[in-house]
Amino acid sequence: MATKFRKSGQTQVSVPASSQAGQPVPAESEDGALDRYHIAILVELQREARLSNAELAARIGLSAAPTWRRVRWLEEQGYITGYRAEIDRRKVGLGVLAFVKVDADRNNAQATKVLEEAIRRLPEVISCHYISGAGTFELQVLATDLDAFSRFTIDTLLNLPNVKDVHTSFSLGEVKAGGGVPLAHLQSARGG
Repeated sequence: MATKFRKSGQTQVSVPASSQAGQPVPAESEDGALDRYHIAILVELQREARLSNAELAARIGLSAAPTWRRVRWLEEQGYITGYRAEIDRRKVGLGVLAFVKVDADRNNAQATKVLEEAIRRLPEVISCHYISGAGTFELQVLATDLDAFSRFTIDTLLNLPNVKDVHTSFSLGEVKAGGGVPLAHLQSARGG
């Protein structure tokens, strides 16, 4: 396939000759994997999810219609799982960010599922991972202040089903938060 280069802002973007000749560019790549345009869309939308389709198309070097089809395909295939605003937690009065290890009392499938479901229902828990070790969950919990966090721990966390113990560390300052998913490995795998 012949390729030409078109300038988009300060970046040179490789554009297939077929798209320049007015022929449609398929939403999915020939092998069903992500191509350079899919990756470029993911990079740009992670930076700024409120881009209009026209702005996104200009940034990646495609016309609006194939860009729109590719975004829809990425959503349908589950690569893009949603769009949301990033909110400064301090501006809305959530001054405490705690990292909480929750040790489970029993390590069996049913008890773990019950605890997972209970944790999912807690809006104060913004992230939860089941980590390697002795049946431990790692939670990120937001609270207005230390008193509110203490009440949440005593009244809620310690009363969850199958909880044996909790261990807490507090954030003293954020170095990096809300970073996008790194995609450089996809670009190098596709030769881009």
